[in-house]
Amino acid sequence: MNNPLWLMTSAFDHLQLPQIIEKAQQVGVQGLDLCVFRRDGTRADHVATHLDYEDFGPEEARKIIAQFNAANLKLSIGAFENLIGGDEAERVKNQNHLLKLIRIAHLLGGEANDVKVGTFVGYNHELGVQEGGFQRNLEEYQRVFAPIVQYAADMGVTILYENCPMEGWRSAGYTSTYNNLPGVLAARKLMYELIPSRSHGEIYDPSHDVWQGIDPTEVIKAMDISRLHRVHVKATRNLHNNARTHWGAMYPMQSVDQELARKAGVPIPAHDWDRHNYEAMMPGFGGSDSMDWRAFVAELMARGFDGPFEMENEAALSKATGNDGAIMQGYKASLLFLAPMLWPLTDTGYQYNIAGVAPLKEPSTQNVPIVTMKELS
Repeated sequence: MNNPLWLMTSAFDHLQLPQIIEKAQQVGVQGLDLCVFRRDGTRADHVATHLDYEDFGPEEARKIIAQFNAANLKLSIGAFENLIGGDEAERVKNQNHLLKLIRIAHLLGGEANDVKVGTFVGYNHELGVQEGGFQRNLEEYQRVFAPIVQYAADMGVTILYENCPMEGWRSAGYTSTYNNLPGVLAARKLMYELIPSRSHGEIYDPSHDVWQGIDPTEVIKAMDISRLHRVHVKATRNLHNNARTHWGAMYPMQSVDQELARKAGVPIPAHDWDRHNYEAMMPGFGGSDSMDWRAFVAELMARGFDGPFEMENEAALSKATGNDGAIMQGYKASLLFLAPMLWPLTDTGYQYNIAGVAPLKEPSTQNVPIVTMKELS
């Protein structure tokens, strides 16, 4: 029981990497999951860019490794976009960006330094509205990701899918809020059958299953644990409110004529993300959430999970306040909340045991060219 705690850098979108490293040391974490989104991307929510992905070579890799070793931190990188659906030009840009991140991870040491690449898959609704639409999305995933996963394997890198359904990714005028293929366990298991390579796996975020009425502990029991490389630390507080009474918990709130809804006394979404009745939280900060963290962590330990727990701060009482102090308090509170479950007890309380933790290895000095999907196909 000595899993490292990391933080995801999306909450510090307004800071530069040296400032984030200082924040990480103040919180007391052992690593950073660096967000490296496209600067010209279409996403506006929870995005940040903390590496220069356009001008990254062996010298930049050496500087990053030295910087993180000096701070006693590990790292991974990621960007989370729609790679199989949406605007065709944008999806190709997203695919090519993921290839750039795989190259960067390779230059940073890849598997030798446990530098993974986080991503979404997205969803193609043009295919999804057809009969057999889910199967068609699986086939489109296989078509797009087979060469990506092979490229990652060739580079000695593992890509990881996060399970957020991205329920607010489309206008509230659409009926469905399923916008990211790996949003349910069934999809992820089918994806691994379609592409059996060991060079892809997952980041599991239990908060997304909680508002769907799924017990994350049962998900851990049912998954292929060898595919799990990271766990996101983010909580959900399910709200038992007037909207749930009217729309139920099985379907999202639907957008209808405002005047009609007012006359009928029916609540409707205030914005695209206001479709399901929950509040994002940091565990242990600002009240109880709707999940048994002790049971969840105990099941992970029983199944031998020894990877990082990454704190992703999107909490209403922390990141959403826009207050740096509240953001830091959310991280610190969650660290203390999890410490007794993850770290051994010492004379000074529950502490991460750094004994035997090796520094990041010096990366290869050999450069590799940037590739595109066109070249891979």
